[in-house]
Amino acid sequence: MLIAELLRAKGSDVVTVRPGTTVSELLDRLARHNIGAVVVAEAGRVAGIVSERDVVRRLAEQGASLLGRPVSEIMTSAVITCKTSDTVDALTVLMTENRVRHVPVLAADALVGIVSIGDVVKSRIRQLELDRQQLEAYITQG
Repeated sequence: MLIAELLRAKGSDVVTVRPGTTVSELLDRLARHNIGAVVVAEAGRVAGIVSERDVVRRLAEQGASLLGRPVSEIMTSAVITCKTSDTVDALTVLMTENRVRHVPVLAADALVGIVSIGDVVKSRIRQLELDRQQLEAYITQG
């Protein structure tokens, strides 16, 4: 399955913040949208990604003063991305090798979606179910 197909099934909405957004505002956005990470974007370009884990780790290091700081101070700026033409299998390897749970999707350098590890798991379960149904049909028709 291609990432483009996965995005068609799940939707292509991406929650973004600007680099100057405070960590407190970021947490509000994560809670409001019930998500675990947001893309940090500026001038239509991906500048970074920031997750709940980034916040928790930095809170442990820096304390509550972190809440007023900009997300640019805690975001990952070397963002692992994929293309709509990539396969879910290739993305699974990419996520595993790089130990990431959220991957922005680009088409012609524009942000067109985001895929989480949960999306990948759901896609794999769906594919396994289709394979099972096809095998059952083959066996019962045999």
